[in-house]
Amino acid sequence: MEKEIKVWLSDIKQAISEINQFLPDQKIFQEFQKDLKAKRAIERNIEIIGEAVNRILSLNSNIEITNSRKIVDTRNRISHGYDTVSDDII
Repeated sequence: MEKEIKVWLSDIKQAISEINQFLPDQKIFQEFQKDLKAKRAIERNIEIIGEAVNRILSLNSNIEITNSRKIVDTRNRISHGYDTVSDDII
């Protein structure tokens, strides 16, 4: 496996870990909606995951990543269509 791909997979793993750090305290959806810092941190980590998936597939399209198109599309929506992103999408 190429060095870049290993780095990007590590980035994905780290982003997932950070997302999970924000979620345990969010017992109900309304609490999540009120926590601007957690929302922004989670959005940022979703962007990182989507960008890393996109880079991996650009370098090697034979790598299979479940829901890769949805992951990249979600990243693009957060980055470019931020005004159309709602809490329930995240």
